[in-house]
Amino acid sequence: MNRQEQLAFLIHQLQQEMPEYASYDVPRGEAQAFQLYRALCNVRQPGKHVPSPQFLAVEADVLQGLTREKGITDGRHLPAVPGQAHCHLWQGDITTLAVDAIVNAANDQLLGCFRPLHSCIDNQIHTMAGVALRERCFALMQEQGHAEAAGQAKITPAYNLPCRYVLHTVGPIVRGPLTDKACAQLASCYRSCLDLAADKGCHSLAFCCISTGVFGFPKKEAAHVAVTTVSQWLAQHEPIEVIFNVFTEEDYRIYKRELAAELP
Repeated sequence: MNRQEQLAFLIHQLQQEMPEYASYDVPRGEAQAFQLYRALCNVRQPGKHVPSPQFLAVEADVLQGLTREKGITDGRHLPAVPGQAHCHLWQGDITTLAVDAIVNAANDQLLGCFRPLHSCIDNQIHTMAGVALRERCFALMQEQGHAEAAGQAKITPAYNLPCRYVLHTVGPIVRGPLTDKACAQLASCYRSCLDLAADKGCHSLAFCCISTGVFGFPKKEAAHVAVTTVSQWLAQHEPIEVIFNVFTEEDYRIYKRELAAELP
């Protein structure tokens, strides 16, 4: 099958699971067909259907192929921040980063974003990892039996992403003035992820900008918490390579200033 045929197969399989979407025709264009596939994956409920081996194999070929075409960045070759041997600043798409683990800014259900084609990092990571990631998170949450508390972290395989693991952490939601509690919860996110990555033997870990999107944590203050917390952790543990991943120019400038300010 070529990619258009693969996407048509995946869409039809998802429509069989969700017949309420069966009236949607497969678009002729590959990009449009991928958007329909993605939207169906976004709304797909876990725990109801077991993805077939053929579905997973075709999905893997599509997603891994798209990631290769976007270009995979090897985290081992990223330059360190001057004066900080184990910290790196990188602007780009975290789903294309080849490291031991990446961090996902999750909601307290840990099931990914259900809004079709939403631009949040939770949606992007679940999309490019594939449907097995939501199924794995669902199993973790069923076993836990309650929502994930802010400041904690869970680890799963990365499936079709070029990293080995995904660390899912729930940051604080800020509505109104920033509080000490929210800052402490955000710091706990970074420590929990670092502790879990170290326990798994990870040598490299990429952080997104936790809580600064729809969760409303102010960007400058969030970067200060992130850089300070990571620097303190690295000073007290066997170091691992930490990559601060940003997507916008504004975030890049903020982190560059924070990392320079943290120099000894």
